[in-house]
Amino acid sequence: MKAIIGAPAPNIDVSKWAQGSPTNLDQERGRVVMVSVFQVNCPGCFAHGLPEAKFISTRYGDRGVTVLGLATAFEDFDKNTLANLKLLLKTGEVIGETRKALSIHGQLKDGKKLPYTIPFPVGMDQLTKVIPGEITDKEISAFAYDNVPDLDQHPEEIRNQVLRQVENHLKSKEYAAETFEKYSLKGTPSTIIVDREGILVEVSFGHTTDLESIISKLL
Repeated sequence: MKAIIGAPAPNIDVSKWAQGSPTNLDQERGRVVMVSVFQVNCPGCFAHGLPEAKFISTRYGDRGVTVLGLATAFEDFDKNTLANLKLLLKTGEVIGETRKALSIHGQLKDGKKLPYTIPFPVGMDQLTKVIPGEITDKEISAFAYDNVPDLDQHPEEIRNQVLRQVENHLKSKEYAAETFEKYSLKGTPSTIIVDREGILVEVSFGHTTDLESIISKLL
């Protein structure tokens, strides 16, 4: 079941809750739910996405908002693992590109730990092993236009470049992250917002400037 704005939000698929009590969207009726989707090996997630989620959780948690974290993996499958997620939540230690980027900007304690904690439940997206096979032109085209809807408006050279990149991505894909694909996410950090009745209101990629405004209106 694909997620559609304005329709009931399908539950997120969690292989394991690494922090907090297990829950899901259908168990949070009556509350606004925000899901912060991130990858462990994603500097932007820790510089922007997770701090935003922590702010919303701290400010609105007692006012009817449930914030959930969902670690996913659509690349770097050797780093975006459950083991590294557990390390992060237990010790605050980050790895890979996240550590490198945040260290350069002086945003870590002792050169490897976050200066903040993640206060809300965090689960790991359900990853399904991809069986290698031939990638069809139809699959390449569908993926490309799903992520770049205005692809036809670009010059032919750019279109062909995007299609080649998509083909290489699909061929190198080891796992399918079920929630990531169900919600047609573009990358991480991403934010999913569901209203009190369980209706999907917002799916966004990157820094969401009006996030607090959206939450306030739903309350």
